Amino acid sequence: MTIASVIVDIPASQTDRPFDYIIPAELVGVVQAGMRVTVPFGTRLLQGFVIEVKETTDMPLEQLKPIHSLFDVVPVFHEELLQLGKWLAETTLCFMVSAFQAMLPAAMKAKYEKDIRLIERHISLVHEDVRAIFGDRLTIPWSDVEKTPYVRLLQKEIANGHIEVVYRVEEKGKIKKEKWVELCGSDEHVTRIFTSLPKHSIKQKQVLERLLTARALPLKQLLHETNSTRSTIQSLVNKQLVVVKEKEVYRDPYANQSFAKTTPLALTDEQQQALHDIGQAIAQDVHDVFLMYGVTGSGKTEVYMQAIDLVLKKGKEAIVLVPEISLTPQMVKRFKERFGSKVAVLHSGLSLGEKYDEWRKIQRKEVQLVVGARSAIFAPFENIGIIIIDEEHETSYKQEESPRYHARDVAIFRGRYHRCPVVLGSATPSLESFARAKKGVYKQVTLTKRMNDHALPPVDIVDMREELRAGNRSMFSRLLFEKLTERLRKGEQSVLFLNRRGYSSFVMCRDCGHVIQCPHCDISLTYHRVQQQLKCHYCGYEQRMSSHCPACQSEHIRFFGTGTQKVEEELTKLLPEARVIRMDVDTTSRKGAHERLLNEFGEGKADILLGTQMIAKGLDFPNVTLVGVLAADTMLHVPDFRAAEKTFQLLTQVSGRAGRHHLPGEVVIQTYTPEHYSIQLAADHHFEAFYEREMINRKKHGYPPFYYLALITVAHLDPLKGVSIAEKIAAHLKKHLSAESVVLGPVASPIARMNDRYRYQCMIKYKREANLTTALRTIIEHYQREMARGDVTITVDLNPYMMM
Repeated sequence: MTIASVIVDIPASQTDRPFDYIIPAELVGVVQAGMRVTVPFGTRLLQGFVIEVKETTDMPLEQLKPIHSLFDVVPVFHEELLQLGKWLAETTLCFMVSAFQAMLPAAMKAKYEKDIRLIERHISLVHEDVRAIFGDRLTIPWSDVEKTPYVRLLQKEIANGHIEVVYRVEEKGKIKKEKWVELCGSDEHVTRIFTSLPKHSIKQKQVLERLLTARALPLKQLLHETNSTRSTIQSLVNKQLVVVKEKEVYRDPYANQSFAKTTPLALTDEQQQALHDIGQAIAQDVHDVFLMYGVTGSGKTEVYMQAIDLVLKKGKEAIVLVPEISLTPQMVKRFKERFGSKVAVLHSGLSLGEKYDEWRKIQRKEVQLVVGARSAIFAPFENIGIIIIDEEHETSYKQEESPRYHARDVAIFRGRYHRCPVVLGSATPSLESFARAKKGVYKQVTLTKRMNDHALPPVDIVDMREELRAGNRSMFSRLLFEKLTERLRKGEQSVLFLNRRGYSSFVMCRDCGHVIQCPHCDISLTYHRVQQQLKCHYCGYEQRMSSHCPACQSEHIRFFGTGTQKVEEELTKLLPEARVIRMDVDTTSRKGAHERLLNEFGEGKADILLGTQMIAKGLDFPNVTLVGVLAADTMLHVPDFRAAEKTFQLLTQVSGRAGRHHLPGEVVIQTYTPEHYSIQLAADHHFEAFYEREMINRKKHGYPPFYYLALITVAHLDPLKGVSIAEKIAAHLKKHLSAESVVLGPVASPIARMNDRYRYQCMIKYKREANLTTALRTIIEHYQREMARGDVTITVDLNPYMMM
């Protein structure tokens, strides 16, 4: 008897273990570890992941059910990815099935469908209204009837055994197929018949003539090129001259773009040294983690590409991660131009079908290089030679829902397994990575100079308090306005960066001070001018903008704070001749919008690019000579121990967009706290001094990299029950953890209510804590029932990046 151990698709403590199923005789030798199968579980059919095929089981055989059907023809996970799934579940405290699901593209996740089927022998016994619903069909989808008045009647017939419920498990993604027309027989045979065709068969002759040059063509293309109709093709099919076949085709998100081939550039001495160090690890199949610390514009991407070239020449594969979709267009262009069809792309800007096709290209070994955002780290390669994480300090590499993994940790796990180097690149590395490089845990390679020896741009810090005192009420300082005007005169481009989105950050009544809040979260609503809407950026609640204060009915209701829409409006008033492109969440929500806007700016169709965080990194435009930062301190005052680090990183990154080519650049930073060390040192491009200063603060207050953190958040509809559970959790942790670990809280979360749930958090600071995983698992299991009912949500985040 052959048995499969299966993890079923139910994320719950009780089912978070393998269940044994008998492999039916016809599937023995077909079912393999790493495949998905459909299995009976209770009364339902579910998707499951086979993690092992074995000959024995501890269960009595008569209790085992057989596998219902295969979901995959070949395994979706090989041995390494199965190990990675188990490791993810252990290290992030998630369920095994959640770890496996996270490793698949959304298009491959299961879709559960229910049908109802008339049992033929009982048709005469079924109520006539029910027979009318079925008409001449025996099976209909449950979704067709579940919202009709006949549900009770159907339930009664199901209970009587006249109708059965049939479960279907399907994939969300569909394989795209295209009709192709193919010649039958030899060219001589076709030519012979071609000459015997009557004179009036002009179209048939044109089709055959075209096919004699290509043998097979897509039906659409053939009809278009010969200006024929389907009936012409059908006539040729009837004469057995051609055959119409369905072929599987890939949806190509870059089909309309052409990529000119590029060749490797000459490297500077520093780049050559970096490539030499990484190249040694590649040549010797050694797993090392390299921190490539290089100033903005120092040519890190060229080193990545030449290192990848070494890997591909060895017949191995490479993964390149970029932090978010905004970085992808320019990165994709560079890699496609260098490596052509060897590149697959995975990021959130692709459609479900496009992602599915890119993933299948990787699985079928049709590509050797993946460029993508966080989830591309799970690309199903089997022979990885290098993993590169660009802008490694970016917080978007941390997933904020279960499984709460960090792409860097997954990269290091895979690098160790494949005995290959992992390269972390950044101009402003995270303090944790830089500390590891200083200790020798990571190998540091440094690029101190920009390409072509260009100087880093000079930075002016403008104190906005002084601007107010001088009577300047504008959001642009006099210096920034002067420099913007000068750039317009010279025909050069500027980038304006604002660390916000929307039109204004909040709406307040000037008479009574009332701020319009989200009714479900303890957060003010943000004003979006285009739709005249107030939106909550946490739960998605929306309402129309009111002309009166809801508290005192005053008409003096005004917008406070500055959003990108408001900046754009003021720019058009002050500089009506300036062409402005705005990039924020609202303007880039449509598919391909990022690419289109960046291309327009790159082609010189705008003078000013105005945007939020998405324009701070990775952009490289030769004509940009001025960068203005409008609200440098927005992030400084957030309740997060990384606030200064994030501010420094962002200012350094955005400053690096200026003067990257032959024209010199300048940066103007506007702030209300010009004395803060993160702003001062970012202006001096002095990362190491910032690192030393920030490490003193981290050590003093016991934060990473000196301690590890775990954050437990309890959310409940009832604030008293929520705080009571949080207190019990804190007491349990204090009792079961060692004296070296510090348990803080519970306290109300910085956003105390979200989606009508009251939130409390406990924080654990620890260095080495053997009991941590056990203590946290016990807590999750203890509250499993309440969590399943939806009464309470308990989230555990090891190494949190979001403190809110």
